[in-house]
Amino acid sequence: MAAIVAGAIFLRFYDLASNPGGLYGDEAAEGLDAWRLLHQPGFHADFFVWFTSDGGREALFAYVVAGVFNFAGASVVALRATAAAFGVAGVLAIGWLGRRFGTWTGVVAAAWAAGSLWLVCVSRDGMRNTIVPFFGALALVAILRWAARPGRGTAALAGAVTALAALYTYQPLKLLPLLVIVWLLWLKRVDRPSYDRLRPGWVPFAAAFLVVAAPMMAVAVTDPANYFGRALATSVLNAGVKADTNPIVHTLRTVAMFGLTGDPNARHDVAGLPLLPLPLTVVAAAGLVRLWRMRRDPGHSLILLALPVFLAAPLVATDGGSPHFLRALGLAAPLGVAIGLGALEIVEQARRRWHRAAGWLAMATVAATLAAVAVWSGWAYFTRPVADRYAAYSYPIVSLASYAAAHPGAAAILDDYSAMDVEFLDAAEPVTIYEPGSRVADPAAHPIYLALDLEDLTSTLGAQAAARAQPVAWDPTGKPVVWAATP
Repeated sequence: MAAIVAGAIFLRFYDLASNPGGLYGDEAAEGLDAWRLLHQPGFHADFFVWFTSDGGREALFAYVVAGVFNFAGASVVALRATAAAFGVAGVLAIGWLGRRFGTWTGVVAAAWAAGSLWLVCVSRDGMRNTIVPFFGALALVAILRWAARPGRGTAALAGAVTALAALYTYQPLKLLPLLVIVWLLWLKRVDRPSYDRLRPGWVPFAAAFLVVAAPMMAVAVTDPANYFGRALATSVLNAGVKADTNPIVHTLRTVAMFGLTGDPNARHDVAGLPLLPLPLTVVAAAGLVRLWRMRRDPGHSLILLALPVFLAAPLVATDGGSPHFLRALGLAAPLGVAIGLGALEIVEQARRRWHRAAGWLAMATVAATLAAVAVWSGWAYFTRPVADRYAAYSYPIVSLASYAAAHPGAAAILDDYSAMDVEFLDAAEPVTIYEPGSRVADPAAHPIYLALDLEDLTSTLGAQAAARAQPVAWDPTGKPVVWAATP
């Protein structure tokens, strides 16, 4: 475990100052809100749990980032280091969850999480998505503890942690209450004694859940359009959803992310590589076989049911590219357990069918595979050229912010979403932002105007000013990406 944690730390913190570089708008939103919490008097999230900006976001991650900023200063590195720390914590939590099924299972689950390219990518971006593996694993641990030691105290703890993970992290974990309900109904059918032992804990579970959930429920009641808007906008139920393909192909590509297809979004993936490489897909399949065989056990049935429940999120949300790895993050914790149990199944089958030595050989093969995947993940991530990250991480906007910082009094012509990068990066020396096409009452108020294209300069300052514009930043192919014009 010491080696696994060291590997997780290396893969998440190495070269963090320059890789991935840039700053995506959703990252800037988290950093900007964290900065405002510290420096803008009276600023806080709605009911202290929800930000309405950037499409609506849970505030937990931004509050943690604000704490880090308070000690380390506000910067992109501090923002992403917070995410990376949560990534390492997620590895430990997934290992702890796996440990409920045996030491070997826990070690394998942690080893996979530490070296998973999917989780490495997520952990190095400064967005709230990174906290999902950690809180998802904690919730499952709390529910398993309730199952192992039924009582009012363990039930209340499980309810509180379930509410925290489901409502204060990111969209996929909102399915946790559904998982608990489906699991209890399953136990009622296949393991009535366990179901009956858990029944006295229903009220404490629900009471604790409602107490922790109360602030977020207040948000949902007072501002339902903002709270539910993002989920509804990305759902297949939305006739105007901007999907990259039809629902059938979307479903096939999403299921095939286990071994075959990858996320086309360069922030979530590298070179469209699959969520699980084929060798680990085989191991996970062996874990599914074991989970099914042990389906009457409360712990195994919880993990078995968690896999299809959390797979529903990337299947139902068809907006954007497919498969969408961020929407699949609810799978991280149960998938880690499935891989750990699959490794156990392979070792036990080797011993049973052949010889004890075959079991040791199988164990060594699993360990070598996990190590190879971790090395491969690191190589794929750290050798990715800037050209592959340039657009995905909004490098042009960061270049604009840097140029503005070096030219006091400069103004920027940007849409609201792009402006968040500049507002965060230049928070110490605020830059005046104009919407493209808006009227500038006094063009002479600023010595220089910056924009990402000439059209924005023309629509805001006029053709004469745009004609004097000069490029001040270029992409890796040499194409101008930031323009500067004098009034």
